[in-house]
Amino acid sequence: MNVWEQVYNPVSNIWFSAIIAAIPIIFFIVMLTVFKLKGYIAGLSSIIVAGVVAVLIYKMPALLVLMSAIFGVLSGIWPVASIVFAAIFLYKITVKTGKFAIIENSISFITADQRLQVLIVAFSFGAFLEGAAGFGAPVAITAAILVGLGFSPIYAASLCLIANIAGGAYGAMGIPVTVPALLTGLDSLAVGRYTAFVLPIVSVLVAFLLIFIIDGMKGIRQTFPAVLVSGVSFGLTQAIVLYFLGAELADIFAAIVSLVALSVFLQIWKPKEIFRISNENQVDKQVKYSLGKIAYAWLPFVFLTICVTLFNLSFFKNLFIPGGPLEKLVLLLPIPGLNNVVIKHAPIVPQDTPYAAVFKLDLFSSTTTAIVLTIIVASILFRCSSKQLWDITKETAKELLSPVLTICSVLAFAYICTYSGMSSTLGLAFASTGAVFPLFSPVLGWLGVFLTGSVVNSGSLFAPLQSVTASQIGIAPESMVAVNVMGGTMAKMISPQSIAVAAAAVGLAGKESDLFKVTIKYSLCLLVVIGIISWLLF
Repeated sequence: MNVWEQVYNPVSNIWFSAIIAAIPIIFFIVMLTVFKLKGYIAGLSSIIVAGVVAVLIYKMPALLVLMSAIFGVLSGIWPVASIVFAAIFLYKITVKTGKFAIIENSISFITADQRLQVLIVAFSFGAFLEGAAGFGAPVAITAAILVGLGFSPIYAASLCLIANIAGGAYGAMGIPVTVPALLTGLDSLAVGRYTAFVLPIVSVLVAFLLIFIIDGMKGIRQTFPAVLVSGVSFGLTQAIVLYFLGAELADIFAAIVSLVALSVFLQIWKPKEIFRISNENQVDKQVKYSLGKIAYAWLPFVFLTICVTLFNLSFFKNLFIPGGPLEKLVLLLPIPGLNNVVIKHAPIVPQDTPYAAVFKLDLFSSTTTAIVLTIIVASILFRCSSKQLWDITKETAKELLSPVLTICSVLAFAYICTYSGMSSTLGLAFASTGAVFPLFSPVLGWLGVFLTGSVVNSGSLFAPLQSVTASQIGIAPESMVAVNVMGGTMAKMISPQSIAVAAAAVGLAGKESDLFKVTIKYSLCLLVVIGIISWLLF
């Protein structure tokens, strides 16, 4: 098949081209917020708009547009939608078998104050899951737990999305840092060290922001010592690990230290007023479960943590890479009519490079597999009947139909933007700002995550451009690759993919616009902060 070469400046003016390239993104946001369309309807509409722009302005063949969309749909199903389905299924098992009541009780034993429960579940435990698994699992699991603790669905989902900032840059064993560093030929430890100057401080701010969202300044005053212990122990550990060890274990170590530090501190200090969102679902304080029963109830999540950590260790991953002993267990399916047909050009890449389009079906080594194994273990441990499992399957499938359509449509729209070159046009426009580029550099990472839903994918998309531009203006390329990671992290809470995952986890299918409106203001404010810091420091 004849190749098609990307064009990054189709109207011969990079800023006019960027405005055109932004039309599908702006359209999606308007459909979601102004017209309040359901997520999958906004996504499907945006596919059409992106396709029209790609064909008419970028002269992309219609077949390539279609295959890009299909590739996006497949990537939405696996691994994103599959992770959400498995995570919600696991949560429902704990609820149906009565084990979640024990989990809820154990959290309340540490503190009955729901402001501080958010720090335990969404901030610390969420960061731990992010460090071990990533790819939507942390938000899905922690949001479901918060709903079980009595938080409203919109509250739970938005709090977990915002809390995910603390660990989002180092998810799945640090790959948001290591992958772009590898792509640009840079030292991942050096890239991680640049993020260590900023993101740990942001993590501390996030801890206070969560309390502020729940209970304003009054809440911060009443819980200040506990929030300080949680946030500072997390941020300090994160910074130390990033500087001396690297990004791979930054989330896991920080989460464990903050979780232990806060739990111990709350045994010797209590807030003067115990805050409850409502009295519903409040745990009966008279119920006393043995340590054995508590451990038994938590066992699936302990097993899950061990599994996803194991699956993300280098020695395990190396079993499945090309040349590894188990490489045949990973299905690599080239997308016909798209794989290596699109050609990328400098400065997006150092030299003309075919754009691969290979769907990876890693049935034996993915986060989904780890959760499915946990479901099997939990079903056996909790003696679930076949009827219970079938009922949970039907219930989960019914609840997740709309969110899965949203996830797939959003990724289809994003892949069209990426393979057509529209995303690169936006990147080149900001790269043309010259000396003030560090101010706009985080916006590239932010746009990349908004489009792809992943800090890793954002790095794959824009890290080479960030590195080249940094070298041209005389600053360390590691700094701008790090800024790409930092800017991208601020977009995780408003990425349509993340919104769809969070909405699915708490039963808000069709209400994605409400969730987006809650998180967008925080995302933009933090993006501005990262931009100013980047400009001043680098």
